[in-house]
Amino acid sequence: MNHSLEQALNKLKTMGIRMTPQRHAILSYLINTMSHPTADEIYKALSPRFPSMSVATVYNNLKVFIESGLVREMTYGDHSSRFDADLSEHYHALCEECGKLVDFAYKPLDDLEQAAGEMTGFQVKSHRVEVYGICSDCAKQTT
Repeated sequence: MNHSLEQALNKLKTMGIRMTPQRHAILSYLINTMSHPTADEIYKALSPRFPSMSVATVYNNLKVFIESGLVREMTYGDHSSRFDADLSEHYHALCEECGKLVDFAYKPLDDLEQAAGEMTGFQVKSHRVEVYGICSDCAKQTT
């Protein structure tokens, strides 16, 4: 079993959250994907294995995972929320054509919260950095 999944399952267990097959599948899917899926994408991916599962089940479980600190919800204007189980410090590049969301790390940004706090007097709690553009797949289609 994936170490991250095992840690997440243990955290839910210590919080007294019952593990259902659907909950396990949703969490496993999130931990093992790099695509930052929407709730609908998760539902479509898992519905063949769980035909009785509803989109509401996916949303309810995502809410549990967010409240448990296992998943981050990311909203992008009019687009659906995306979900990310990678809680490490990282940033995102978003394709304006196809909506692909790609993780990247950039060490100079790691001290952003401290610098912002010092410059503004804020007690900074978090930050989010995104870059927007056209991914290489979409760029190939336009040339």
